[in-house]
Amino acid sequence: VQLQASGGGLVQAGGSLRLSCAASERIYSNYRMGWFRQAPGKEREFVAAITWGGGSSYYADSVKDRFTISRNVARNTVFLQMNSLKYDDTAVYYCAALKTAGNVRVGSAYDYWGQGTLVTVSS
Repeated sequence: VQLQASGGGLVQAGGSLRLSCAASERIYSNYRMGWFRQAPGKEREFVAAITWGGGSSYYADSVKDRFTISRNVARNTVFLQMNSLKYDDTAVYYCAALKTAGNVRVGSAYDYWGQGTLVTVSS
């Protein structure tokens, strides 16, 4: 599965962006799709995840109530709506797919990764 992330850009603090991640083939119901981010000089961290079949969602505490993950099953696409952006949200955002059992919050559990899209929030 190839994943193509898009939607990053430059936004002022308090603004919004929507990231998209399109899969090259069908995402099956047992998959979980996640978003991670990596800021300069920092380790990659979990942002959000969603179960493809049931749509259950998971969030990092730092983005809960500001970010929303969703999916379009017909288009094999997962989205990350980011509102009330903060300077600390600046990072490269990656989407990933987990097809086997594993902790959705752990990056090493994922099987496929997209190339990343840069989000820059100006203060």
